[in-house]
Amino acid sequence: MMGLPLAFTEPLLLIGLVSLPVLWWLLRVMPPRPRRIEFPPTRLLFDIAPREETPSRTPWWLTALRLLAAALVIFAAAGPIWNPQVGAAGSKAPLMIMLDDGWSAASNWDVRVRAADELIANADNDRRAIALVPLSEPNRDITLMPAGAARVALRQLAPKPYSIDRVETLAAVDRFLKANGDCEIAWLSDGVDTGRGEEFVAGLGKTLGDRSLTIFEGGTSSPLALVAAENAAAKMTVKVLRTDSGIAAGTVRALDQKASPIGEARFAFGPQDKETDASFDLPVELRNDITRLEISGERSAGAVQLLDKRWRRRAIGIVSGSTSETAQPLLAPTFYLTRALAPFADVRLADKGSPQQGITQFLDQKLPMIILADVGTIAPEIRERLNAWIDQGGVLVRFAGPRLAQAEDDLVPVKLRKGGRTLGGSLTWEKPQHLASFAADGPFAGVTVPKDVTVSRQVLAEPDAVLATKSWASLEDGTPLVTGEHRGKGIVSLFHVSADMRWSDLPMSGIFVEMLRRVVDMSGYTSKPGAGVASEGTTETVAPLHILDGFGAFGPPPATAKPLPADYRDRATSDHPPGFYGPAEGPLAVNTLASADRIAALNTASLRARHATYTNAEPRDLRGWLLSTALGLFLIDAIIVALLGGGLAALLRRRAAPAMIVLGLVLAGSVALSPAPSRADSAADEFAMKAVSQTRLAYVVTGNADVDSIVKAGLTGLTLFLAQRTALEAGDPVGIDPARDELAFFPLIYWPIVPGAPKPPQDAINKIDAYMKQGGTVLFDTRDAYEAPPGDNTASQTPGMRTLREILSSLDVPELEPVPREHVLTKTFYLLRDFPGRFNTGQTWVETLPRDEDDDSAQRPARGGDGVSPIIITSNDLAGAWAVRPDGQYMLPVTSGDPRQREFAYRAGANIVMYTLTGNYKADQVHAPALIERLGQ
Repeated sequence: MMGLPLAFTEPLLLIGLVSLPVLWWLLRVMPPRPRRIEFPPTRLLFDIAPREETPSRTPWWLTALRLLAAALVIFAAAGPIWNPQVGAAGSKAPLMIMLDDGWSAASNWDVRVRAADELIANADNDRRAIALVPLSEPNRDITLMPAGAARVALRQLAPKPYSIDRVETLAAVDRFLKANGDCEIAWLSDGVDTGRGEEFVAGLGKTLGDRSLTIFEGGTSSPLALVAAENAAAKMTVKVLRTDSGIAAGTVRALDQKASPIGEARFAFGPQDKETDASFDLPVELRNDITRLEISGERSAGAVQLLDKRWRRRAIGIVSGSTSETAQPLLAPTFYLTRALAPFADVRLADKGSPQQGITQFLDQKLPMIILADVGTIAPEIRERLNAWIDQGGVLVRFAGPRLAQAEDDLVPVKLRKGGRTLGGSLTWEKPQHLASFAADGPFAGVTVPKDVTVSRQVLAEPDAVLATKSWASLEDGTPLVTGEHRGKGIVSLFHVSADMRWSDLPMSGIFVEMLRRVVDMSGYTSKPGAGVASEGTTETVAPLHILDGFGAFGPPPATAKPLPADYRDRATSDHPPGFYGPAEGPLAVNTLASADRIAALNTASLRARHATYTNAEPRDLRGWLLSTALGLFLIDAIIVALLGGGLAALLRRRAAPAMIVLGLVLAGSVALSPAPSRADSAADEFAMKAVSQTRLAYVVTGNADVDSIVKAGLTGLTLFLAQRTALEAGDPVGIDPARDELAFFPLIYWPIVPGAPKPPQDAINKIDAYMKQGGTVLFDTRDAYEAPPGDNTASQTPGMRTLREILSSLDVPELEPVPREHVLTKTFYLLRDFPGRFNTGQTWVETLPRDEDDDSAQRPARGGDGVSPIIITSNDLAGAWAVRPDGQYMLPVTSGDPRQREFAYRAGANIVMYTLTGNYKADQVHAPALIERLGQ
């Protein structure tokens, strides 16, 4: 309503506001104030002058007070609701919920799930079917389902770590709408256009036609993203993206491979900025250790930038055999190489001296890459060191020149002819040759072939059977321009032209920079042929290692993740989610967004739709507040009328004491009518309605925030497990106070024992005792099996067990025993031998089963009539094993490290819940063979 989160259940009653002008006219009249006249008998006819009395006028402010009270009554009758739940109340058409579930929805995922849950609840109240459509799954069948199944499906959804293509889902939506006719559609949008947004909006408008559409957007902070990390000469920078406007700031954190912090960088947005930079002014050695950049406080895969060895600023040594370095430095090979490498590498030039000394200098410094520009003969001992360095992963890049053309050297990838090929020579071209192509499996694959690069001289390779597999770039006549091969863990590459302008104009072109960048990317990167290294015509693929989920947390690779080429440079997809791929010592990073990607706000203005915002507030009925305020205004009006009419003054003069008593009673009544008691009663009624509307698990609130949060998360995880594995669709767990809340609504109460906690009051103990006798089950968990001293019967010596003994000392507890192997609890749903939680060393105790020879079994205390033990005691911390965070990750580890222990903990929980719900029905089924035998059938 007018931009406010306000709605009315009976909006037609607001027409009553039209009657306020009539009330104004009527309320202006009030009786005249009575006059006091002396009445002596003798002056009866003389002093009273007959005249016509006319009513006096009501003051305008009193009239306004009465109109305000009347308006409040009209508003209250219309049923005002603050923060109303969005949905077509009373509609019988199915509800289709379209949910953006890409990386951009992760930062506010809980808000979106809560909004979807409210929509499902509204549809459930109207007995409407629901279709849930995650826009990341175009191949998913869209089917109608009841509200309970929709809630389970909603809880199973999680944001994807990549950008979704909404357009691909339109075909499935169109088929569903044609099959089901009229539908109400709600689109829970993240408000971000990562590509093809306009096309989707236009297609959605055509698909929906005149159907009702509600778009949820706004009300939450816009997502942030990281792209284009660059390790420059002086600092590392990364771009921070957003979609909204306004002044904002934040922090980007840099982490190493072990998730240890390396540094932080601040960023700030101007009022209209859509992107900004964060810079890390760190030494190059620290910057090279960074493997992850993330925005503090932003939980999404788009807010994470993973870095591999391609982002390391490598130190590269350059050795030149030319004598023109001093005479003409601007024409020397080192000048062109330094300018080309400077944007992405730390270039080190050899000290003045022989090339042998320069090579030795860089080998001693253990550089990952060395460039030799026209270096001819190399001493045998230096050659041996270079070969060993290459075998360990070094990258050697050589450029041709007059010296190399005349030398005999095996530190080249192919065998060379002596002399070379010159324009105008014996092995000549009639005109300079152009660059023709790059090998599809080489490091330059995908680079656009320039048309302006010409070659006038080159060193030729001897033709052989493997020359084609070693050629990375070729000229128009088929001769190689760049060759390379893998040796050991390293690479040897040769540019068949010089690094200056004497043999070609390649060093002056932009392609020269990109070619060197691709070669540098391989330095210290691969241990096998791949990443563009030719190896028998095959391209290496790498398998997923660690994958990011939608919230930006690492996890194991999903079953749908596929291997990718080792030279993969694109953004993440559903087949290749973001994360690390390949060997752990040199993985390949794949990010949610590519360097050139940008995000923008999604424009939905062309759609004919109702727009709603996400909100964290619960709906609130304003009728009680409005009626209470109107009642107060009417009381004030009555007092004012009494004062203006003189009646109150006369009453005070004649009956001072009784009037004060009446006034006190009126004030006391107004205080008694305050909304506080009604809120308490309403809270109790709301608790009861919530408890009986669905089967729910309950837990005792201990007052310890950490314990209570873990227990609540644990029972939530168990509830989801039950919905997935059984027919039980329970509601969210409820925290209770045994001294205040009604316990009869819950079949099972989980009571975590906090060591040293005070004993509950006797009223609470009495309610627990009555609850157990009436068929309820209390599961006491001391959560301390790991703390029990070694030896038999030592569990009772733990602080948690001593606290439990103090509680049980006031309860009428039956005789207990460890769960026997034949007990129905071991067979209720799953076949189990024990009941592990986070720990698997503790025992589980239940009421002792009556034996045939036990004649007084009927006299056992606290024994329910359904055959279910009223008390279960364990120390294995069941809730700790069940507990999951909102993003689906487990909160606490299990002690054994065996993932099957957690699965058995969930199965133990399922057996306990089914045991408390089904009672002796399951017992009779399990013992049916014994019953049949006993009956003689």
